Amino acid sequence: MQTLHLRLPATSANLGPGFDALGLAMSFYLTIDAHTKTAGEAFSIAASGRNPEQCGRIDHNLMLDTYREVLTASGRPVLPLHLKLHNEIPLGMGCGSSAAALLAGVLLANHFGELGWTGYAAMEEACRREGHPDNVAACWLGGMTASAAVEKNGITSIQTASCGEDLNWKILLAIPSASLSTKKARALLPEQYSRADAVANVQSTALLVSAFALNRPDLLRTAMQDRIHQPYRAVACELLPLLLPLAGQDGILGVALSGAGPSVLLLHNGETAAVSEIVRSALGGVSAELLEASIGKGTDVV
Repeated sequence: MQTLHLRLPATSANLGPGFDALGLAMSFYLTIDAHTKTAGEAFSIAASGRNPEQCGRIDHNLMLDTYREVLTASGRPVLPLHLKLHNEIPLGMGCGSSAAALLAGVLLANHFGELGWTGYAAMEEACRREGHPDNVAACWLGGMTASAAVEKNGITSIQTASCGEDLNWKILLAIPSASLSTKKARALLPEQYSRADAVANVQSTALLVSAFALNRPDLLRTAMQDRIHQPYRAVACELLPLLLPLAGQDGILGVALSGAGPSVLLLHNGETAAVSEIVRSALGGVSAELLEASIGKGTDVV
């Protein structure tokens, strides 16, 4: 019996100005124990944690669909698997659930199909399937990642670097009750931007990478400001306009939409209980789950 253990972190992309380029791993995880079944048997999943019904589906399951597609494209047999899965990542909330599922599917195919890919090659395949590298790179490497997709001769490769994994900055994630699809969130964005907006985001992104690389929390309030996607997505992310003004107050270092939303990420160095109370007060009567985390490690493959 072949076995594989995976632990993949949640991720928050963009981090304000780093649209489709920056990602941050967070310390809540999708954990999978997989083993092969006898040929001819059916796939099975024992799911626990968040959204067990959705995670435990055999059909329309992004992880299993990716597993099958990669093996079929590689000319390898699709071995049936039993998966024991525990999920801590909110689905459809801008926390990288699809990136974790894609990467898990590729890693399962690489292992059970004996494809011989390196972990980096598996990450690149997942990035190509996701369409942008920010979430998947952070899921694989951990910490804060800066990534770019480079196309040459029809082949897309990913250049990425990670830093900040050992920073002791704390994360508070504010999660609303309703999800928001990435497709809908992208439809809210304009086709063109002014030079002033583009320059402002280039400046903020450079400052944000420096803040993580140099442990400069004092830079985050300015560095996490964005003019490319957050102003347009605020109409569908009711928590964002309520929480953005908290940046720089009472230990709250910076505030940004998590991924494409609708969740909001707050980086802070205060007491979590006190910061949570400030957030609750800012939200007024708006319902939200507050999830505590730290900067996460990369994917474990055993």
